[in-house]
Amino acid sequence: MPLKKLVIGVDIRDLRISKAGTRTSLEEISNQFRKMTSEKYQFYFFDTMIPVYTGTNKVGKIIEHIRFQLWKQIILPLKAWRTHCNIIFCNDYFVPYIHLGYTTIPVFHDAFFYEYPKQYNSIWLYFFKKIAVPAAKKSPFIIAQSKYSKERIHYFTNIDYDKIIPVYVAPKTLEKSINKSTTFFNEILRTKIYINHYILHVGTLEKRKNIPNLIKAFAIFKSATNNNIQLVLAGQKSSKELLDDYGTIIETITECNLSNDVIVTGYITNNDLSMLYSNALAYIFPSVNEGFGVPVLEAFQFNLPTLVSNNTCLPEIGGDAVITFNPYDIEDIADKLITVINNKNLQKEMITKGLKRLEEFSWEKTANQLLTIFEEAIEKK
Repeated sequence: MPLKKLVIGVDIRDLRISKAGTRTSLEEISNQFRKMTSEKYQFYFFDTMIPVYTGTNKVGKIIEHIRFQLWKQIILPLKAWRTHCNIIFCNDYFVPYIHLGYTTIPVFHDAFFYEYPKQYNSIWLYFFKKIAVPAAKKSPFIIAQSKYSKERIHYFTNIDYDKIIPVYVAPKTLEKSINKSTTFFNEILRTKIYINHYILHVGTLEKRKNIPNLIKAFAIFKSATNNNIQLVLAGQKSSKELLDDYGTIIETITECNLSNDVIVTGYITNNDLSMLYSNALAYIFPSVNEGFGVPVLEAFQFNLPTLVSNNTCLPEIGGDAVITFNPYDIEDIADKLITVINNKNLQKEMITKGLKRLEEFSWEKTANQLLTIFEEAIEKK
């Protein structure tokens, strides 16, 4: 007999610590779910009342790892049981191992824990392999964010291929009409960013983002074109020391004599991000590994011709709207930049295709697909 109402618990504790794409997806999905409360669906958004430790002290981090597992394996299950949840949805890999009348649906954004084990804290990696993966195997379905991610997750975890369901996310909701008297406009002037004369990259400054190669390619681009175009790197250092590439990025800028031409903004607000997208010439994404690549869609949203690496999920997400390059080939990156920046007709064609491609992605579609999966999970149970 079908349920009269599907009761869904959404774990939002991760909003206290997550950044970049994982934070965006959890915020946006939660906002959509709130709009969809009805006679058919009821949502509970579970959070902790205890502050989450985000510092760098080793003892503090160990304690936080333990507290995180207490939340996932004891407190969250009890909250879900008391509210009679049918589903617990977790956007951060970890779901409760024990099922107290509910079933669980985790999101595995990527397979980076397996692909770059040396870049992760050993305790976190241990918990991931010993708790997250076994708990996911007990779930009826696991959400991946791209077909590429599905393949990699299946390859490393040996989770049943048919249980892993790709569900595309969408761009962050950003305001397009930003008042240019904002603080960030003054910041642009202070840092001497040239309005409408810069190529943009958005993302945390992690090693897999391949930013040093982008800087080296940009140096070739500058030498070949002799223009005043800049490169703006919007994003902050990684909170994980083993993942962070900030030091190498600054060294590369200095070595290439690009201190006045490459701007590293640090952390930026949503309004600042809108300003940067609104005033850029083009967007470039040289990453060597992504689970989805939300900035590609954000660039489409702001009418930017977009260049991406020819690997992992980026061609899948960008479709025919992007120009691709070999991220390991500095000359190829530079050549593609020169081609796009020097060809106005190509830019217009890419913008048109980008807007068309963007129609395939929305948070409403994402939420509806997730609800369909939740219903199938209950039927399967």
